[in-house]
Formats: sequence, C-alpha cells, structure tokens
Amino acid sequence: MLNRTLPGIKQLQHVVVLMMENRSFDHMLGALHSDNPAIDGLTGNEFNLDTTGEPVKAAPDAEFQSQLDPDPDHHFPAVDLQIFGGVTTAQNPNRQPNMQGFVQSYFNQQHNVGHSHEIMNYFTAEKLPVLSTLAKQYAVFNRWFSSIPGPTLCNRAFAHYGTSFGQVSMDVFYWNKQYKSVYERLAAAGYSTRLYYYDQASSSLEVVNLLQNQPELFGTFQDFEDACSRNNLPQYSFIEPNYTDHDAPDGTGELIACDQHPDHDVRAGEQFIATVYSAIRSNPKLWPNTAILIVYDEHGGIYDHVPPPSCMPDGFVAQPAATGTPDPFHFDRLGIRVPAVLISPWIAPGTVISEVFEHASIPGTLTDFFIGAYENRSPREIASNTFLGYLNQPTMRADADCPTFKK
Repeated sequence: MLNRTLPGIKQLQHVVVLMMENRSFDHMLGALHSDNPAIDGLTGNEFNLDTTGEPVKAAPDAEFQSQLDPDPDHHFPAVDLQIFGGVTTAQNPNRQPNMQGFVQSYFNQQHNVGHSHEIMNYFTAEKLPVLSTLAKQYAVFNRWFSSIPGPTLCNRAFAHYGTSFGQVSMDVFYWNKQYKSVYERLAAAGYSTRLYYYDQASSSLEVVNLLQNQPELFGTFQDFEDACSRNNLPQYSFIEPNYTDHDAPDGTGELIACDQHPDHDVRAGEQFIATVYSAIRSNPKLWPNTAILIVYDEHGGIYDHVPPPSCMPDGFVAQPAATGTPDPFHFDRLGIRVPAVLISPWIAPGTVISEVFEHASIPGTLTDFFIGAYENRSPREIASNTFLGYLNQPTMRADADCPTFKK
C-alpha cells in the first residue's frame, strides 16, 4: 500500500518512463557491484562454457559499437537456451534456470567460437557515465526483469497493457481489447497522458496498435521537450527513443539511433538518457514533482547471471508452434533481468531496491497511483509490485546534491 502521506508522494504530479532497448543488467550496470556490494552485479567469477567446453568469464571489455554484430538472438527459443543451458523439459521435467546458455546461443549466430565470447562482455562505469551516475545517485533495481523470455514487441506490450495477450514473438498483432491500455484508463479517468515516439520515421510497432483509435494520446519527442519547457507535461509520459539512423525531417542532417539496441552506438543512448533527464532536472517547476523511470524492454540476448523467477500466470498460453520449443508457455516465469533506475529528488542517493519488478509494474503503478482500485486488468499486473513508494525521503534533496550533465 502506497503511503500517500510521504512528502515526495504528496508533491508528485508527473511520472515519466523512458524505455530503452535490448541490454541486460550485468552488461550495463554489473560493474557497479565493486562500488556498492548491495548492487547484485558481477564479482568476476561468473562464466559460461563455450562450445569447446572452455569457461568464458564475464569481462569488462564491452565496446560502444561493432562488437555485438550480428544482433544476439533474443527470440523465445534462444532465450530458453540462454536461461536453461540447453536442457529441455524432455531431458529434465524439473529443470532449473542456470544462465549457462548465452555463449552457446551466440555461437549459433556465426559458428565462431571466439566471437561467441563477446556476449559475456560488460561496460565499466566509466564508459557509461550517465546511466552509472543516475544508478548510483538515485535508486537502482536489483530485480527488474523483462516480462517474458522473448523479444521486444511482446515485452513492450506488458508496459502498455500489463499483458501481451498470449504473444511471445515479434509478429505484428492487434490487441483483443480484453484489457485497456494504461493510457486509455488514465484518459477515461480524466488524467493527461502521452506516449512520445521519437518522430514519424522512427516509432515502434506498438504505436500501430495503440494509435488505432486515440491519436490524441501520442506525440513526438520534440513535443515532449516542448511540454517540459512550457510546464505542461502530462501526468504520465512514456518515451520511446530513436530506433533508426535516418535523415532529419528538416534536412539538417542524419539522426543517429539512440535506443542502444545492438549494434547501435551506446553513447548515443547515453546522450538521449541525459537529454530526457535534463529536460526535467533543469526545470525547477517540474523537478520537485516528477518521478522518472529508465528501464530496458529486454536483455537482447546478452549475459546476465541472475535466474529469472517464477511469477503469477497471466491467464494465457502460448503453444509450441508459437514458442518454437517443445513446450507451451504459461506466462508463469519472467524474462531476463534488465537495467532499471528510478529518479527523483525525494530518493536517497545510493538506494538499492531488491524487490522483484517487471514491465507489468508500469501500468500497475500508474493505475494504482492515479486511479486506485481497478479490477479489469491482467492477473500479472494486479500481482506486480509498484515502485513509487521509494520516493520516501522526509525532505527534498538540495539542488546541488542532484547530478547534472553537460550538453
């Protein structure tokens, strides 16, 4: 139950979610364990066996670009291999996740033993100054998992609807409207909300579904920046990055993909995260009453050492024809862990959150905070933890105590 008497909660008027692409927790934030042992990152002993039987340790050798090419496989069968190390239920009905199939999975891309080792690389904190600083200076989630062990489209559906309606793939599909999106719920209850896609040349497939009947719920990233500068930010904003390299609509040059999806340049994503944060941080009328969640949709096939836990079944079943594995999937376990950071001047620096969260926590939190009791939503969303209770400091942090980034 959210304590609504907390000063930070009483002040809260806006929630902003920025969802990036396809990086695991260990890959992006695992190095922070050496700074703060409470962060469940890498100790230096984690490894996978390669296809010759040799151990490959996690190594601080991640590169900004050109290393994870081809794109690591993150479709359902590959993620099953990554989590269970190639053990199927036919071999062991009681199999347990061991996180030992990442190198083998990446080997399957090119059948190159040396290249398969790259999947174990991670970034040092110095290489990711924006994300690492925000994780250390606000709240980092030790246990934020993607909602299913599969790719982008179905995982982002959980962030919008609290479910993927039984989908586990990248197939374009239209929702059956059994449950309304969080945007529709909020709008119907009188709250302002927008999904900001980057521009018309770069928007996710989710927009095709969500945009069908309510175009007024959408805007471009420029609209988001304008809303911040004019102090008319919606009560809930969901931001999508630029997914593609493409020419700027005004002909001023090329826009570089900033989603951090392999093999896009991670530095462009760092700059984008800083831009979103700074748009709110630099506005004294927004900063005291806004919470920002930075999270990634799924792990992108990249190594993480924490086994995904079981979870509340979602009420749907994906059959083997859909999963590409010998077994149906009952939506009863989570996908692989992803980076997630919660930002507010009402959060103590160095906060580490170890409860389990997933993308259904996003509509769950927004619905709980703004609307309250709301029954017609997925069992997963109803069971998910909400995250605004970590805005729990008795006084707001001083301006000088909150980091800024140079443009």
